[in-house]
Amino acid sequence: MSQPELLPGAPEFRIALPKDGGTARGLLLVEFGNNGTHKFLLRKGSVVAAEAWPGLGDHGRRNRTELRAGGALVDVPADPRLPQAPRRWVVTRDIECNSSSAAAALVYGYDASGPEAWRTAQGHPLADYLSTGWRAPRKAWLVRGSNVSGHNLVRRLWLTEGVVSLPAAHLPPVEEADPTKSTLRRFVEDGYEGAASYHQKRGLVDELHAFLTQMRVGDTVAGIGDGRLHVGRITGGAVQSSSPDGLSNVRRTVAWSSRSHAYEELPEEVQQKLSVQHDVVDLTGVLEALDELTGPRERTALAASGEAPAVERPAPRELSLPDISEALAEDLLVHDRAWLDEMRELLVDERQLVFYGPPGTGKTYLAMKLAEYLGGGPEQVKIVQFHPSYSYEDFFEGFRPVEDPETREVAFRLTAGPLRELADLASREGNRHVPHFLVIDEINRANLAKVFGELYFLLEYRDRSVRLTYSGDDFPLPPNLFVIGTMNTADRSIALVDAAMRRRFAFVELSPRTEPTAGLLARWLEREGRGPEPARLLDALNSRMDDADFAIGPSYLMKPGVYRDGGLERTWRTKILPLLEEHHYGEGLDVAARYGLDALREQLP
Repeated sequence: MSQPELLPGAPEFRIALPKDGGTARGLLLVEFGNNGTHKFLLRKGSVVAAEAWPGLGDHGRRNRTELRAGGALVDVPADPRLPQAPRRWVVTRDIECNSSSAAAALVYGYDASGPEAWRTAQGHPLADYLSTGWRAPRKAWLVRGSNVSGHNLVRRLWLTEGVVSLPAAHLPPVEEADPTKSTLRRFVEDGYEGAASYHQKRGLVDELHAFLTQMRVGDTVAGIGDGRLHVGRITGGAVQSSSPDGLSNVRRTVAWSSRSHAYEELPEEVQQKLSVQHDVVDLTGVLEALDELTGPRERTALAASGEAPAVERPAPRELSLPDISEALAEDLLVHDRAWLDEMRELLVDERQLVFYGPPGTGKTYLAMKLAEYLGGGPEQVKIVQFHPSYSYEDFFEGFRPVEDPETREVAFRLTAGPLRELADLASREGNRHVPHFLVIDEINRANLAKVFGELYFLLEYRDRSVRLTYSGDDFPLPPNLFVIGTMNTADRSIALVDAAMRRRFAFVELSPRTEPTAGLLARWLEREGRGPEPARLLDALNSRMDDADFAIGPSYLMKPGVYRDGGLERTWRTKILPLLEEHHYGEGLDVAARYGLDALREQLP
């Protein structure tokens, strides 16, 4: 039987099983399996998990059973010093697997991604050693050339000679047509030894891999020079050449559009992507917007020069909030639809809004109903409640302990919070014209500077991105994500909210002394066919309050239990008077005598 041919240049890969359970080792093969990826050789002496978990597919289970029956997998002798250690098997001969993922499933006992699970001794994933897999038929790229060692290559070179380029003065000649990241890493390590830091070399590998391997003829490319965006179509493959000044050593030919566009006039989603601080940025997410900039006639000409068919795309749908209807105003019992129209306009202009006022004024209910109406349904609305221990890691992203449902191992993993989840949903292709809402209840109960972190910047500058603390991603807040917060002024005055927060949100008061809250209970009682006395009693109570922040909202009296026998007296005694007792604590005031139902009824005409 002939020996399988190993993939040249690929090192040995390893998987370390948890709890010091041993190590599996393997090599990539030249031959491809039936799923289109390289086969993988699991080496003799590797240790694998004996238990098959629920996450393992039927094929993987049959494979393990057959290998076990054939003697390729035998028990590892139990260690008396570790009686609780899980059972392991050892591989008695080299096993040829259909793919690296099939080998990883054999090792773990559950399905796993081989390109990510298998690592070199230095920790590099197997994915770095694979050729480029499937990619979109046409992609878009930003290449920075306006400030390359102080020179504007966009104006000086790219537009005049019809090229796009990267500086790579120390890069040795790369003979491969589509080099893997692993290959490029070797060239960069050799060429830039002592000339760049580890972080700089890693970034250069990513940029060269995108330029040499990911880019294709027919892709859209963009560059910024003198504050204007230039768009073109890649017409040629990557060429490595000597550059006298060392500024343009790697080039591709480009058919540039005759039109350019002022940065400040670009669509907001394009500005967001352009603010990412890398020399090569994948712009495929805004490809439709870039196509709209070139126009159909020139887009056809560029496509012909790039040897790619012109594709007429439907115009992208614009983001907008629906108009306020009379039915919504009636459902919310708002006194005037114009007030809701103003809330809509504030969201259009600011994208962030806070309802503030005393307890019981319907802030949360109004926020949720308005978000569901403007967002088109509850699927586009996510609700969170802040509290004193709430943090950035809870709200956006952070490392949190997570138990693997199959191995029962607990490890710290980067986990998205509600804002990151909603932002990712809102920025998906096909969702960008759909409004998404985050409702933050009791927004003033948390340490806002701690919770928002660098996101403070993004609330004000939606056309920019920032580098995230944990993941290191360049992240923008999508323009179709709106935030509505609620703030209880009985807990903390609006004056105590920092200036940065107040500048980024529009604040709208909901007070029992002003509309739409002032007459809300009376309108509700009329709709429910009940008498007006509860509304008059509430107005009388609030007229005796010296501090508007501690007035009592109508929500306390808009529940069915209030209108059963003795319900009004019971609610007043157990819900409203205790709040007022707390407010007047230490003053020696007889709260019942001042705010009790008997005292208030005497005041009514």
